[in-house]
Amino acid sequence: MTVPSSHLLILAAILFSIGVAGFFLRRNVIVVLMCIELMLNAANLSFLAASRMHSLDTPGGRIDLQGPIFAIFVIVVAAVEAAVGLALVIALYRRKQTVSLDDVVDLKD
Repeated sequence: MTVPSSHLLILAAILFSIGVAGFFLRRNVIVVLMCIELMLNAANLSFLAASRMHSLDTPGGRIDLQGPIFAIFVIVVAAVEAAVGLALVIALYRRKQTVSLDDVVDLKD
């Protein structure tokens, strides 16, 4: 049994909207980073679903690898973003003793 690509795109849209809502509504740096990761994973899911839809439309049913290749690049970017983001969180916590974005309004101190 195969999940239809339209269901995957709907799931990607739901995940992306949850990530956007969390990004704008939450004030904890770690939660904001997790919401960015959620949005990147939703983009990966939509790349793969669109690639599958495109490969089904091609004559002969040849496999289209553009979606998985883009997904691998997004995974690499997400890994780098997580490493840099967590380094910034550690530096912020050492400096201000908090990870709340409300408490960090000035980085001069």
